[in-house]
Amino acid sequence: MEFDISPQKQASLLHFLRRQFFFIPSHVSDSEVTLSGKTAVVTGSNGGIGLQCCHQLRDLGLSKLILAVRDESKGHAAAAILSKSQTSMVIEVWELDMASYNSIASFVERSKGLERLDILILNAGITKLFFELHPSTGHETNVQINYLSTIYLVIKILPVLKSKASLQQRASRLVIVTTDAAPWTPFPEQDSDPLLPAFDQPGKVDMVNRYYTSRLLTHFFLLEISKRVPCSTAVIVATTPGLVHGTAALRDLNGTLNGRIADFGKRIIGYSSEIGARQLTDAAVRHGSEIHGHFLCSQKPVPSVEHSSAYNRLVFDSPII
Repeated sequence: MEFDISPQKQASLLHFLRRQFFFIPSHVSDSEVTLSGKTAVVTGSNGGIGLQCCHQLRDLGLSKLILAVRDESKGHAAAAILSKSQTSMVIEVWELDMASYNSIASFVERSKGLERLDILILNAGITKLFFELHPSTGHETNVQINYLSTIYLVIKILPVLKSKASLQQRASRLVIVTTDAAPWTPFPEQDSDPLLPAFDQPGKVDMVNRYYTSRLLTHFFLLEISKRVPCSTAVIVATTPGLVHGTAALRDLNGTLNGRIADFGKRIIGYSSEIGARQLTDAAVRHGSEIHGHFLCSQKPVPSVEHSSAYNRLVFDSPII
């Protein structure tokens, strides 16, 4: 695929700001797309961008929606909000704790019982600004949730998507939500061998860069998995909502001066949750198989990031768990 922008320009801060100020993601209307008869799953869907995406899928006539959430009570509250509008859409709330491999495996097993699975949007993620090893796995939390757990879920559910594709006579769409700021990390761990344990070493860690790195690893995974999984099994794509205000992404800074400053800045240049969610909906329902393995930014494919010597050995030469 040919691009109208270089990787360097796409990843620049100036171009990021230009997108935020001058590009408004377009709304997908029901005259353009209808999701009647289709089933979608959205993870991390009890609030923020995830919930707004669910609103947009509902308005496109989606027949069945599954809210995959860690806290089922919050999931049911979100379902009640979605049900306020007159709709025949069936809503179910399923538990999915991205910090637990057992929960992910149970979620995948349950998904086998679905009649169809047309859209899977992996929106659940975390922005941890303080170093923490997750107690259940021993891995740094950003890398655990945003990378290891996400790719574990993708690998586990691909056979399910393949079986559903044959029944639906159409490939499912698998959307991985990431960030266009991933290339900003200097990736200081990139020359470590083995690589993954380097993320679990305490010390002076720039946690903003660590968050970007956790997302960059997912970009690497996308490039590799799309080479091994045909688009007839699932059209796998990544997208970004852009910088969005009004979400719980920076909950670690709640009540602090840095938190207030960050919130002020996000409100100046950030999208609302509804506007940011349009990019998730776009990735889920627009485009064709030509986007398989690509990263969408501003609702179009942009150049992928191949960032270091770690790229070729990271995903399949290092242990996942």
